[in-house]
Parts: sequence; structure tokens; C-alpha cells
Amino acid sequence: MLPAPLHDDIADGPEGGQAHWVEAQDGLRLRVGHWRNPEGRGTVLLLPGRTEYIEKYGPAAVELGRIGLSVISIDWRGQGLTERMLGDPMGGHIRRFRDFQMDLEALAKAAEDLDLPRPWHLLGHSMGGAIGLRGLSEGFDVASAAFSSPMWGIGLSSALRPMAWALSWAARGLSLDHLYAPGTSASSYPNAAGFEGNFLTCDDVQYAWMAHQVERHPELGLGGPSLRWLHEALRECRLLSRKPAPEIPCAVVLGTAERLVDPVVIRDRMKEWREGTLHMIDGGRHETMMETPERRTRVFNILRAHFEAHSAPTR
Repeated sequence: MLPAPLHDDIADGPEGGQAHWVEAQDGLRLRVGHWRNPEGRGTVLLLPGRTEYIEKYGPAAVELGRIGLSVISIDWRGQGLTERMLGDPMGGHIRRFRDFQMDLEALAKAAEDLDLPRPWHLLGHSMGGAIGLRGLSEGFDVASAAFSSPMWGIGLSSALRPMAWALSWAARGLSLDHLYAPGTSASSYPNAAGFEGNFLTCDDVQYAWMAHQVERHPELGLGGPSLRWLHEALRECRLLSRKPAPEIPCAVVLGTAERLVDPVVIRDRMKEWREGTLHMIDGGRHETMMETPERRTRVFNILRAHFEAHSAPTR
């Protein structure tokens, strides 16, 4: 692994964070970053959402470090400092949703090569929740899993859903699937949309912090999804809905004001997850780990208790 940049000036993470370039199975160069905790009580493999990057989870690494956990995360293909998929670097694109599994495998290999302490736990936010669920269903080896607002279904109305399927499918046949999905653009959401009425958080300080990160390092920013990403994501959510819940301890945090992912799909999934618990965050929006201080405290108390219950004693 070769050293890669980690922007400590915006990450607000624990001391000693490092980033590395790694290679996916198909040869794509990816960036991974980690914060090693000296207590060595385990490691959280943190799977970010669409548009996100490693630095956004520095504060989460601080919170998880309070119980001795290390954290390793990744810039998925097409975002952060990892190679972009289009000539337009702001376009959120994917050839096949399943390609993200190569990135997940590369993240696990990096954790192994770095000798990060076990047990390992998976924490997936939004799109990272779909990638993580696919990995778990195919035997990805962790002691426990947790999800924040997982993208197991996309938040579309019953009227818009068939239109989204039809438009994204037709765009592939017309070789127009690189275009932005309707209603989205090349702008990074927190930098383009005002705080009032935003879908992400009720906390204006957290919202401004997200915008500041991209203002300080524009190369981290990403705009809306492409029509191909939309089609692949809809298809992946449908395929995941047909798979049984994995046999692994799981905790999910979901805001009652969620609008980007489909809460009904999440509730249905958790009803049949034998070792799973759904925690509703009253008034919370999509970014449950970046909500108001009271909600944020509750979320990290839930996550810490879950991981601690499945972590090794200090060694």
C-alpha cells in the first residue's frame, strides 16, 4: 500500500490517522483511511454513503474510539479521491452495483494488511448499507453489523417509482445513462441547497461543516447520480429484498423524518432479522450520525453498546 492524502484539517478525527492507495480486483485505484486505537478492542469497517469520503467520518472515529475501537473507511469507486467513473468528475456513476463488492474486498484486505485488531464490525450508512448487506449475504466475515439509514430501498413515491425504472432503463438503451438523474446536478448537495428544508440533518452546525469540507477540498465533492446509477441502485435494492436476513447480530438506526431511503423496506427487513434491532431516532433525518447533539449522543450510545457487546476484551 502506498501513502495517500488524508485531510486532517477537515476530518476532525483522532490523532494519527493515515490513508493509503489500494487496488481493487479490476485494477481500479481506491483510497482507504484508518484511525488505529491503541486499546485494540476491535475495528469498525465503516462503509460511507453515496457522495461521501473518508474525512466525513473523523468524528465517528472519535466516538467509536471511546470504547477502544479502531476505524477504517474507504472512498468508493467514483467518489472521494478514488478514481472517478466519468469524464465529468461530479457525476455519480457506476457500471454495475456489484462492482462495489470489489471495493469492499479491497477494504477488508487493507484492514488485514494493516493488522487492525479483531473482532471486526461493519457499519454501513445509506448506500454503504446496501453494499454491506450484499457483502454479509455472501459471507463477508465480521462479528456484528450496524446500519445508519441503510439504502435497502430508495425513497420514491408510488407515482415516481415506475417512471424512475422506465427512464433509467431507456437511458441505457440510448447510451444516455451517463446523464444526471432528473432533479439533480453537478453540485454537491450541502453546498447547493440551503439548510432550511434539507434532507440530511436538523443541525445547522453539522450541515455547515459538511459544506465546509467540500469548500476547503473541492476534489472531494460529488454531484447527483447518473441515470445508470439510479437503474443499478433500484435493481440492487430489489435483489436484496429477496435475500433472507443474514445470521449475524445487527443494529439499525433510522430517523423518523427520513426521506431519502425507504423506511418501509427497512422496517420490513428488520421484522425478519432474527438477531436484529431497529432503533428509531425521533425527528432525525438521513444523517443520523450528524444530527443534533441529543440525537447524535443517542445514536452513538446505541452503536457503542452494540459493538461493545461483540468486542474482545482489551489485549
